[in-house]
Amino acid sequence: MLETTGEDEIDLGVMAGSDVEFRSETIYFLVLDRFSVGNPDKDRETDPMFDSSHTDWSKYWGGDLQGVINRLPYLRSFGISAIWTTPLFEQVESMSLGDKPQAPIHGYWTSDFKRINPRWVNDPSEKRLFTRDDTTFDRLLEAMHSKRMKFVLDIVCNHSSPETTIGKGKLYDDGTLIADFDNDTRHWYHHYGVTQDWSDEWQVQNCELAGLATFNENNILYRNYIKEAIKLWIGKGVDAIRIDTVKHMPLWFWQEFNFDLGVANPNLFRFGEWIYNHPAIEASVNFANKAGMSLLDFGWCIAVRNCFSGADPAGFHALQDLFDLDGNYHGATELVTFFENHDMPRLQSLGVSDAAMDLALVLLLCSRGVPCLYYGCEQYLHDDTDGGNDPYNRPMMEAWEPTGATRLIGILARERKRNFAVQWGGQWPKWVDEQSYVFLRRYRDSRCLVFLNKGPRRELSVENLEFPDGGHRCLLSGRTIEINDARATVLLEENEAIVLSARGKRVVAKTLIRVQVNGAPTQPGDRLAVIGDCAELGEWDLSRALDLECVNANTWFGELPFNENSGKAIGYKFVIFSHEPDKPPHRESRMVRLRLVTPEATAKWRDQWEE
Repeated sequence: MLETTGEDEIDLGVMAGSDVEFRSETIYFLVLDRFSVGNPDKDRETDPMFDSSHTDWSKYWGGDLQGVINRLPYLRSFGISAIWTTPLFEQVESMSLGDKPQAPIHGYWTSDFKRINPRWVNDPSEKRLFTRDDTTFDRLLEAMHSKRMKFVLDIVCNHSSPETTIGKGKLYDDGTLIADFDNDTRHWYHHYGVTQDWSDEWQVQNCELAGLATFNENNILYRNYIKEAIKLWIGKGVDAIRIDTVKHMPLWFWQEFNFDLGVANPNLFRFGEWIYNHPAIEASVNFANKAGMSLLDFGWCIAVRNCFSGADPAGFHALQDLFDLDGNYHGATELVTFFENHDMPRLQSLGVSDAAMDLALVLLLCSRGVPCLYYGCEQYLHDDTDGGNDPYNRPMMEAWEPTGATRLIGILARERKRNFAVQWGGQWPKWVDEQSYVFLRRYRDSRCLVFLNKGPRRELSVENLEFPDGGHRCLLSGRTIEINDARATVLLEENEAIVLSARGKRVVAKTLIRVQVNGAPTQPGDRLAVIGDCAELGEWDLSRALDLECVNANTWFGELPFNENSGKAIGYKFVIFSHEPDKPPHRESRMVRLRLVTPEATAKWRDQWEE
């Protein structure tokens, strides 16, 4: 049966592996040391790596987990539903750069994966995180979950630490030394030197990145340790994992790693950093399709940065060219999208104005994928020293008042929770040129129509909008846009965005299966449907097959409601109904799939068409 969508977030239940549903979330990525000082009375002055003046960019400035707890109401006020912090693990103390120490404020030089950096918690004794349940980290998770927010743990499996004053690659297991790069008798590390040729896959996966001690994934002792450590964090209640430098380890490792983590928590969303991945790069696409995790979408990031900074005169054309390659992925709508992070200058350091920044935020929050904001963007935070490069892309967060950006983020993040087209739908261009972009998100009877103009004031007349006729109020400005016969003529100011929403109905049943299938040989205008041996799937009657929604050239998605057969095993396969009236239906040429319909829950099935 169908019922009207409510205001509340839908409980998606337990799903498996990379099929965990995260597309309704809005992620906020923060550099923990630079976000908020929550415990100013903690003794930091005796720490030689701490700078209370916030002028030495190579030292800690005091941000901590208590600061995140204190700022949860602020983040929730503009719709943030997931928080990703830089890594929390205990770190080496410093790395000498000439005569200047460098603190690992970023969290990627781990010395002990089973302890937390004591700088992040209220008392140093809390560093033995897994011997107690009353730490600052425990309180953070409790506070977040009470607000229906999710925590994303940042991990790095590729390496430990570089050369420091105490050596290189010293690794501990809850305080006990278990590996040492300089005395590697049990072969925990690769010893092939620094990567020289970045086009050589073997070097990328076995040699060192920036002098960091690189783990030997062939060693079962290492693999058992890293999986055991991360499972401890999962046991604390983290909801998702962001994984650093995934291109620097072989695919088989990630398949094993993600399978084991999925067993530990089937509802754990995972996404990795394959730097500068792109849908035209076969290796990164193959990884995204086979590793058991999603990816941060660097192709989207670079296209948006070039579009808004003017670096690419093609403007929005280049962005649409990227979307045209979405069919290369098995799950393009599950990629994590962003336009700045801790490794690149902020968008405004490229000369982008506050108004253009707002436009980029609208694009981020309305496009396909899972949107991820970089801390402070909502306050237009940037330091343009040295072009805004590291470390100046990691300034201290100082302002907390509402802004134009917090307002629009809040509106659109809440719309993402309520509008299934924004969560799951394809992205269909209606107008594209250098300065303006009009696109539709569409799923079943849900719609989201977006007009963007980064250039001078202009009037656009757009047809074939696939949006209900009538007057529609823009979510951001309150302007009413008239649509007649699927056409609209709209006057757009410079850096103006218009977002129109038509929320559809949601499918409700004892068990709701979200099914995603790739590789069906459909043509434009064809229908793809599911048929099966049960009443809900038509009992093999083609006239009662359940249609799926086209997402892109490769992917179809839909919801299958089960009432009578909830909790039972069912058989099914897919069938194509041609747009050519005289062409017969084309069924998959394979044995019928057999699945158990999870009783009274929600699950997601991912399939590949077979001939």
